[in-house]
Amino acid sequence: MRRNRKFWDADSADYQAAHRADLEGAPLAWGAFRVPESELHVLGDVAGRRVLELGCGGAQWSAALSALGAHAVGLDLSRAQLAHARAKAPALAVVLADGEQPPFADRAFDVVFCDHGAMSFCDPARTLPEVARLVRPGGLFAFCNATPYPYLTWNVEKDKGTRRLLRTYDDLGRQDYGEGTVDWVLGPGDWIRLLRGHGFEIEDLLELRPPAGATTTYADFARGNFASNWPIEWIWKTRRSD
Repeated sequence: MRRNRKFWDADSADYQAAHRADLEGAPLAWGAFRVPESELHVLGDVAGRRVLELGCGGAQWSAALSALGAHAVGLDLSRAQLAHARAKAPALAVVLADGEQPPFADRAFDVVFCDHGAMSFCDPARTLPEVARLVRPGGLFAFCNATPYPYLTWNVEKDKGTRRLLRTYDDLGRQDYGEGTVDWVLGPGDWIRLLRGHGFEIEDLLELRPPAGATTTYADFARGNFASNWPIEWIWKTRRSD
């Protein structure tokens, strides 16, 4: 976590400068191509719900959910990212903490979610037990993160994406290329076993494709032609067992 915290503290200003317009222009939208929540209906009606964004960055999602009547809290490990959140939404509750060690009481939330965030940059074997602790029985846990496709087709030597399978399933899990962030990428079977093992029932798996004519500010990761043919992101929608 120290590695990722250092990265995000150093990169926060550049990240917000590059992506703020899209994130604030469509705050209630998922993934690199900003697919609207109004079309996907992942979170549903949040009015009056206790909602935790687990890895909120600049907290654009949380601020927008608060405006819909949610009791939203944003958690992030980066002090610099939370400074952007506080500047934009000073009344929003934000907490500086690690997604693997969230400082909240058991069953504190009706909804826990993230759009990448902790489920991309934390070890799911550590994060999922904490999410299971935080979500009330019957509560919603949903997250968007990367599918294996962009990682299995990544040319490590040339540091670029391809259309060829260059790595094996054994290469999934912890992704560390020596610089940047440390990411976690799992295959669907591993996600299913982890989620079910921690008491979550899987309601849906939404494999995202860019809408027609969509653009993205995440071009290094989200190559439009590739993403149109092979989904690079998915959303897991789950429910905490009673």
